[in-house]
Amino acid sequence: MMKYEKSPAKIYAQSFAMVRAEADFSGLPEGLYPAATRLIHACGMVDIVDDLAFSPDVQAAAGLAIAAGAPILCDVEMVGAGIIRRYLSGNEVIVTLNDPRTAGLAETLETTRSAAAVELWRDHIEGAVVAIGNAPTTLFHLLEKLDEGWPKPAAILGFPVGFVGAAESKAELAANPRGVPFLSLQGRRGGSAMASAAVNAMAAGLPEENT
Repeated sequence: MMKYEKSPAKIYAQSFAMVRAEADFSGLPEGLYPAATRLIHACGMVDIVDDLAFSPDVQAAAGLAIAAGAPILCDVEMVGAGIIRRYLSGNEVIVTLNDPRTAGLAETLETTRSAAAVELWRDHIEGAVVAIGNAPTTLFHLLEKLDEGWPKPAAILGFPVGFVGAAESKAELAANPRGVPFLSLQGRRGGSAMASAAVNAMAAGLPEENT
């Protein structure tokens, strides 16, 4: 019989201890240590710390919004699925990618469904937490809507992944976050697990260490 750790509490504690031992958080505000820890835990790469871009107030802004029950807007179902519900305060997790209206909007706007889905965020965006873990066009279109005068979300957690537009969309967010607190991983890397991890960190930090 194989020997391996089976205790969830011990696995979390050992994982987070290893992250702290191997990663250099010296360039981050202390308040972002839990987010960086969860992001590394989600992808297994300690070097991502060097590519994190952020507003100093993102932890406070996102944490307060989640504690107040603000909606959490996600670009894909996988991001929503990774959010730990017991950390939330009755927040509605909203994904509009598969809304019946989205495909038609994409045709009309001549864009991706991921971008078109942002159009359906209009009534939920003010004060919300946005978590993007897949599509660069989602982030680009959100920034376009903010440029058009949409109400601002409480925070943008931007982790689109890929080879076309991912690095560029996150670079645009970092260069001009439109007055919105943000956290992102610059470059091509990202993904749904990381976006979910960022939400979980903003909502609860690292409570698993105490279980």
